[in-house]
Amino acid sequence: MHSNELDVRAYQTAERLLRHHRKELVRGDKVKPRWMEDGSRFWYTVATAEGKRFVLVDPATGSRTLAFDHERLATALSEASGQEVDAAALPFPVILPTADAVEFDAFGEHWRCRLDHYAVEKAPGAAPGNPLAVPAPDGKHAVYRAGHDLRALALDGSRDWALTSDGTEDKDYGANPDYLMYSTLLGKIGLPHLPPAVSWSPDATKVLTHRTDQTGVRRTHLVDAAPAGGGEPALLSPRFAVPGDEAIPLGEYVVLDVEAGTATFAQAEPVGMSMMSPVFQKWAWWAEDSSAVYYLHRPRDQRTLSLHRLDAVSGEVTTLVTETGETRVEPSQQQLQPPLVKVLSGGSEVLWYSQRDGWGHLYLYGADGAATQVTSGAWGVQEILHVDEERRIAYFTASGLVEGNPYRRTVCTVNLDGSGFARLTGDDLDHEVTVTPSAAYFVDSASASDTPPVITVRDWTGAVAVELERADISLLEEAGWSRPEAFTVTSADGATDVHGLLYKPLGFDPEKRYPVIDTPYGLPTANRVSPSFDPGHYGYDAETLAALGFVVIAVDGQGSPGRSKVFHDASYGNLGDACGLSDHVAALRELAKTRPWMDLERVGVTGMSSGGYAAVRALLRYPDVFKVGVAESGMHDFGALEPGLGEGYHGPVGEADYAQVSNIEIADRLQGKLLLIHGGLDDRVSPQLTLRLVERLVQHGKDFDLVLVPGADHIYFGYEHYVTQRRWDFLVRNLMGAEPPAGFRLPPVPIDMEALAELFG
Repeated sequence: MHSNELDVRAYQTAERLLRHHRKELVRGDKVKPRWMEDGSRFWYTVATAEGKRFVLVDPATGSRTLAFDHERLATALSEASGQEVDAAALPFPVILPTADAVEFDAFGEHWRCRLDHYAVEKAPGAAPGNPLAVPAPDGKHAVYRAGHDLRALALDGSRDWALTSDGTEDKDYGANPDYLMYSTLLGKIGLPHLPPAVSWSPDATKVLTHRTDQTGVRRTHLVDAAPAGGGEPALLSPRFAVPGDEAIPLGEYVVLDVEAGTATFAQAEPVGMSMMSPVFQKWAWWAEDSSAVYYLHRPRDQRTLSLHRLDAVSGEVTTLVTETGETRVEPSQQQLQPPLVKVLSGGSEVLWYSQRDGWGHLYLYGADGAATQVTSGAWGVQEILHVDEERRIAYFTASGLVEGNPYRRTVCTVNLDGSGFARLTGDDLDHEVTVTPSAAYFVDSASASDTPPVITVRDWTGAVAVELERADISLLEEAGWSRPEAFTVTSADGATDVHGLLYKPLGFDPEKRYPVIDTPYGLPTANRVSPSFDPGHYGYDAETLAALGFVVIAVDGQGSPGRSKVFHDASYGNLGDACGLSDHVAALRELAKTRPWMDLERVGVTGMSSGGYAAVRALLRYPDVFKVGVAESGMHDFGALEPGLGEGYHGPVGEADYAQVSNIEIADRLQGKLLLIHGGLDDRVSPQLTLRLVERLVQHGKDFDLVLVPGADHIYFGYEHYVTQRRWDFLVRNLMGAEPPAGFRLPPVPIDMEALAELFG
């Protein structure tokens, strides 16, 4: 062992805390309900000391029971199949419970186990479905893509027929833009494309989709330098519009009658969708009676948001609500969050989210177009959970009601006339909620960054109908995890509170001085700090870096979402501050005043995607503070990203100066140590952005390190272990002044097939 070599146990602990190990270390922290026919009862799986268990829940009776005797079923299935079966890890992820039996697929067969005597026998069951087909709500039909068209099939195998026949490469039915549709990641897991962007009507007779028009959209180019099958490099040329382009992907809504075979096109202009289908994003949805579709629309500058009704028979489109603002008008603050808009039964009233008073609140529009403000105050609505139209009551989650933390969510209720506001959860925890399809109950996971979840089912008085899980984190703590410390500091403007988390290093000793790492996210599309116990992607990275021996901070600076309109809009036209990078500097200095063990002479920064942009931005703008950086998949020039991000969050080309927020333009300022990493097949943030930065750094004679992973996509699927270790090694060498442990290599991350199955239904 080298005299300056970091103890291998630090790397071993960090490895144990990687995200894919979390389900082995934490039990009972997540419940994913699988609903049964009545829409209130459900089953779920949970990891226990005895292994994975299937649990049945009936909120009406307050019962939570095992779905079956796992040992007896394992024995019976082994006898029936001739295969070894472990009761702690039964070979199926999904069950179909019935009154006296349970059915499941295992070993290529469909089985039924009678629960009165535990006899397992083969049973008739649906053949494995097409994972890229979207089934109807009644389970009788499904829609799938064939070339550039859509087809329907009867799930009993009796019929398969065309729904469209005029699709082309440029006008492709049910397709997402190329940005998502045919991604590198999908190819790596063996899928040719995403499932079609379709939404079935509640009565299962029609589907909503769009004809995706990518005519004239510019192409970018990626080189597959090392094809899996060998041979010469291959050129990939996906369509990828950038800010200022005239042509962007458009969606022309169409309603397809599955039985009649007719197509009804919307009598309205297509909607822009540079990144994702509005059907995927839930910006379009069916009326409860299947008579119409409602959809949201914004022009490219995103300063107007309108709600429209599309008649499913005639194609006539009418406008119900329109709102205009000086910057983005949003139906929610998080980019991928479903819109906080609900059309009430009959279509004459609309519950509408708006930040017009400076906060995110609900307004009720009547048939006359007049609006009544339903919620108000210095806090914001985060999700509409349920509207009891008969009693005229809305239920929702809101942030900003917990003292000292503006991000934690509280379950609330209010009358639709604005009276009767009340909190249904009276604690200071964050509440993540899933409503039952029957809308009679909700599943509530209550936690905080330092408090493991307690998961219950509640009714709309807030009363607990049944407790499901109390998360057990004893194995996580044994592995070396310690609770992060929440902090509040003053922003760079000297007046605004900003919040974050601090992770102390493994084996923390207040008498020592530790190097510090900041882990920013650079776009105002999502928060860096999770309000719940699940730390999110960057949170896992922060935990592993702390295990290596660093103090790690995470900050939601001005410009990030989840608070007031003014706080969020601090990033508009100012993406170069990377969601309050100046606030990160202020936070480091304020925290260190009362924490002398933070060594501000050794500060590093690391991030991925927009976090990669922020990491380089930190080195270039604040070289006196940040001395070492690792930037992965960096968005170094917003003028070369997809238009929805640039034009919506920075401003339209011509109004906003994109050169002012380009890392490439200020590359001459680099002083610290920098490692750049990018995937050669990154179809989200092209490797050209890192290579353009590299070219400029070379022109200025700057010293830096570059790792280009030829076959990697944006998130380094299949290469995560290699990229993670390169990040760790670089930070250990250049911030700690130590050598990584000789011979240590992170193993590849196993593919989570259950997670992939969840992703594609």
